[in-house]
Amino acid sequence: MAKVLATASGIAEAEAYQGKVLRGVSRTFAFTIPQLPADLSKVVTNAYLLCRIADTLEDEPTLSAVQKTLLHERFLAVLRGEEKAQRFARQVTPLLSQATSPDERELMANTPLVVRCTHSLEVPQQQALVKCVSIMCRGMGHYQDDASLEGLADLGEVDRYCYHVAGVVGEMLTELFCQHSGDMHEKRAEMLALAPSFGQGLQLTNILKDLWDDRQRGVCWLPRQEFREFGVDVASLAPGRRDPEFATALRYMVGIAHAHLRNAFRYTLMVPAKETGIRRFCLWAIGLAVLTLRRIDARPTYCTGRQVKVSRRTVKAVIASTRLVTRHDGMLKLLFSGVTRGLPLGPLGGPHPELSAWASELSDGDGASAARYALRLGNDEG
Repeated sequence: MAKVLATASGIAEAEAYQGKVLRGVSRTFAFTIPQLPADLSKVVTNAYLLCRIADTLEDEPTLSAVQKTLLHERFLAVLRGEEKAQRFARQVTPLLSQATSPDERELMANTPLVVRCTHSLEVPQQQALVKCVSIMCRGMGHYQDDASLEGLADLGEVDRYCYHVAGVVGEMLTELFCQHSGDMHEKRAEMLALAPSFGQGLQLTNILKDLWDDRQRGVCWLPRQEFREFGVDVASLAPGRRDPEFATALRYMVGIAHAHLRNAFRYTLMVPAKETGIRRFCLWAIGLAVLTLRRIDARPTYCTGRQVKVSRRTVKAVIASTRLVTRHDGMLKLLFSGVTRGLPLGPLGGPHPELSAWASELSDGDGASAARYALRLGNDEG
């Protein structure tokens, strides 16, 4: 019995640490993940922190591509129980330079606590997490060899990169959601078809927002071929460009991200209305990404991610507006239509007829006011 109590105490300590460190490594997920039902919040927090450990290794500039690949494989061995987490953390943390934030260094040092939570989860949950992190780590290893200021070969390569670092997270979340809800499990195939697009839309938005910050680190994730067709050489990009060719190419990428986020919105509407926490988790992520795209589209001469980052005031407005209509599909459709109005739409799947028909199906009442309010938010941010 003493051993059982000690184990329970250790898990409680690990779970408390998860909540603390999440606030340090991600302001966004620190307020979106707690919206989920308690059983999902614990596992999704753990999943996010596992992905963040893997991402910290990828972003460390002093590590070679070979070192990153080897460390990712060691991390996967830790998750499978084949290597001690304490040994991994003790050897890896000193390798991180000052370029890695103090919060991320602390997270790496406390890998044993995070993995303790992982190993306390139900087996199907552990399987979903390990599969996701495995695909992510091995995908990162592949793209480390191609990371340079010259960008990726084409949009197909960008799409594959976004899948490995984010689309797979959408698939993992779908598995966890379907384990939680029988109603969602019945829609599992449809949701899994859209899940990668959810993650890819968020990742592509971040790629565009962090374009110039990434280039300072010596990397770029833009597609060379498509930019070349617009008359832009990715390798020679510099912040503050005012030429129309670059603005057109950038707008094309905004349209691709927008198309992915439309799929993400369709995905969200498949979540049963009674699952308000899951819906809010999805809607807030989509809303912030869309408003970020609006800022990028309105200011193509931005020089840092900070210049197109959504303000805290707008974050609060997104939260307030979606809280009011979380359960109401018709209102959500009109709100989404309003906030995306004017954004370019890329060729990903083309325009969806059901999206353009939604607004016309609804009468001009409070819903139209909500759409106008959402559009005004986007314009204010621009």
